[in-house]
Amino acid sequence: MAEDVTGVRRSCPAAGRRTAGRALLGVTAAVVAVTVPAVPVAAAPVRANPVAATPLAYAPDVAPDRPDQIRDEQWQIDELNAATAWRTSTGRGVTVAVVDSGVDATHPDLTGQVLPGYDLVSPGGGEQADPVGHGTTVAGLIAGRRDDKRGVVGLAPDARILPVRVLDDENRYDDALIVARGVRWAVDHGARVINLSLGGSGDSPALAAALDYAFARDVVVVACTGNVASSTTTEVWYPAREPGVIAVAGLERNSENLWSGSITGRAAVLSAPATGLVGARPGGYWRVQGTSFAAPLVSATAALVRSRYPQMSAGDVVNRLMSTARDLGPTGRDDRFGFGLVDPVAALSADVPTVAGNPLDDNTSPGVAGFGPAPGLAQGDETARIGDALGFNAPQQQTRWTARPAGGQDDSEPERLWTGAALFVALLTGAALMLRRRRRQHR
Repeated sequence: MAEDVTGVRRSCPAAGRRTAGRALLGVTAAVVAVTVPAVPVAAAPVRANPVAATPLAYAPDVAPDRPDQIRDEQWQIDELNAATAWRTSTGRGVTVAVVDSGVDATHPDLTGQVLPGYDLVSPGGGEQADPVGHGTTVAGLIAGRRDDKRGVVGLAPDARILPVRVLDDENRYDDALIVARGVRWAVDHGARVINLSLGGSGDSPALAAALDYAFARDVVVVACTGNVASSTTTEVWYPAREPGVIAVAGLERNSENLWSGSITGRAAVLSAPATGLVGARPGGYWRVQGTSFAAPLVSATAALVRSRYPQMSAGDVVNRLMSTARDLGPTGRDDRFGFGLVDPVAALSADVPTVAGNPLDDNTSPGVAGFGPAPGLAQGDETARIGDALGFNAPQQQTRWTARPAGGQDDSEPERLWTGAALFVALLTGAALMLRRRRRQHR
């Protein structure tokens, strides 16, 4: 859900790389409609609920050393005590992949923050890098610039964004295979944290395999638990419920209350602010709410930790975020808040013992589905096979990415039928033989 708050963003230049003028985003804004990312993995696409937004114009402060209204409304920065965290880490040197609707790298808050990315929706390139605006908002919450006092500032302002577009112009995807390909590409191109502010109700073997690929290559994966208004069930979205992924639920503004629109459950791991947020979008700003915007705050915290401890494993990063979370609700982990509110300062400073692996990962393989060539590589390219990289080989006949839509026909049913029939015949034959032997004994 979003409300347009576009205004003029002015800034002082960063030394050696900024010009005196900044882009004019517009003093007033038109009414817009935006879709919240209810992006299903089922065969039939489900669209998000559009919400009409109300424009809000404002006059920026004249004094160049004073923050503007957009910066004033970055309440999550104060809630998470970011200023203290930045004394230790700003995320420098860490690449965070935003697998989403694309990212507008020309937005003033993201200038110089965005790396060359990958568009799986329009491989030839579309008219806009982010036609929806959702991915730009997520990127700004993670790595919006802080070299002035204007606009959106990210929680990890010196991290770099690797944009991977998997959501179409209607902010959805029809097959989780495209997300799996995006995850694989992000891992292969240097992402140390992957943010997935998307999901749906059905599981996906291909996406599970891609996530295992990320885990095996020491990448932290964060996903949102989902929004009630755009869901058909109350179950935590997939891929957030995949073992090993940090599932993030949403909190109300300036409170310890769970946002009423947030899905939560046994899979919930952490919580973060989700309402009353003001985010960047192509051409301006808007008010947003949803677990889609809670997840990037956890991804940004992971980037802060990975920057502060560059040799720390992904499993230890996950464990540190869980162990240092500010407990909410019943003592200890619960199904509403998970381990509690993510705490960047504690995550950077607490003494946390190391662990052998990701405490959220059950270490079970999703099967042979997906253990094959990376997207864009030929099937015969053995150097790209996950199995080879992990020290084992998948069957050759299963080296293509596969994913069945939820509720779709299971191609294994005929095989099961013949197996059952053979077993039934064997049982009947055995019973007949036993009966024949007993009759002979009574004669």
